[in-house]
Amino acid sequence: MDFEVLIIGTDANAYYMARCYHELYGKKAQLLGKSPLPYTAFSDILNITYDEKIWEEDGFLAAVYKMKERFGGKKTLLISSNETYAGFIANNRKKLLDDGFVFNYPEKQIIDTLMYKESFYKTYENSIIDLPKTVYYDCKECGEIPTDFTFPVIVKPSNVIIYNHLNFEGKNKIYKVESQSELEATVKRIINGGYDDCLILQDFIPGDDSYLFDAVAYCDKSSNLKMLSFAQIGLQEHSRSMVGNAAVLINGYNQFGNTQEICKRLGEFLEGIGYCGFAEFDLKYDKRDGKFKVLEINARQGRSSYYICPLGCNPVKMLIDDLIYGDVKDYGLLKDELLLSFVPKGIIKKYITNDEYRKKALTLWKSGHANPLDYKKDKNLKRKLYFIKRKMRYYKDYKNGYWKVD
Repeated sequence: MDFEVLIIGTDANAYYMARCYHELYGKKAQLLGKSPLPYTAFSDILNITYDEKIWEEDGFLAAVYKMKERFGGKKTLLISSNETYAGFIANNRKKLLDDGFVFNYPEKQIIDTLMYKESFYKTYENSIIDLPKTVYYDCKECGEIPTDFTFPVIVKPSNVIIYNHLNFEGKNKIYKVESQSELEATVKRIINGGYDDCLILQDFIPGDDSYLFDAVAYCDKSSNLKMLSFAQIGLQEHSRSMVGNAAVLINGYNQFGNTQEICKRLGEFLEGIGYCGFAEFDLKYDKRDGKFKVLEINARQGRSSYYICPLGCNPVKMLIDDLIYGDVKDYGLLKDELLLSFVPKGIIKKYITNDEYRKKALTLWKSGHANPLDYKKDKNLKRKLYFIKRKMRYYKDYKNGYWKVD
């Protein structure tokens, strides 16, 4: 090959992108990560270089240039697994492109409007997509917390990059609070933990996990929509650090209807803002007004986005076809049904409360399902043992998980 592919990160997202590379070429993928994580540390399908300085922008740039030297100066395709690294790439777009790197991320001003939730909701509140009712709280000002909420209320940081660097007791990815006193205590705990940016205080859309949806889109380097999926979620992760991530979803399945209409809106939205690359939409159906509300948009493929690969859209291949060969196929809307599950079948049976959805998931399980982390060609014994333990831990996570939906 006259080019190299460099995947940045060591999490589940990075693993399945390495898997996609291995499925495409039968070769080990090259990863660059800050520190070991079990998703990728115990794997025979990839090679990892660790550099603890890449969590800072200067260190990140130094590391990717060093990797390019190791590749003999070949053109290098960069693939990020999280917002931090995608942001660094966007910040240094011109320099990286001039120096022989290729990637498909939107311009910095667009990625900033998506990465920072306050900016996202304010920028697109009058756009073609529907958003939840949202209030903003400035942690630097520490003013009066609004009292006119109907509980429960969702609390989450606007600036996930700053928030992800913090560690404090009681830290959650997302908070669901049931009263004014709990809201005030939660805001105080986050501020005392070192967070000094904006907090999002948001209307909780009623409904269990099966009211959640995931959509993955790809726009080519000219901002033309080339692929879109739309999947109903049956379960999200319920642990403190993982809530908001899909654990079970079915592509091509939607109990609430209007799939064509919402997908048309999502595609027009992306093309309308001049978006490039992968995007993942987190949505929730609001039965109060019959609308699909967009909770956030990730400016990259998401943790669960692997399911587009067994549907015929290998994301690594799409990037290579677009950026290296200049001709990516138009896949359109992916309509085939496919079950993706990170959890064992027993979790689906016990914890999916939507009877119709649960029956559908179990039927699809029999005909074959996708787990991004379960790759038969990755034969590392330590990895197999780790994931056996991880599957067992899911039973504890759901039994004791803090995230409950009434």
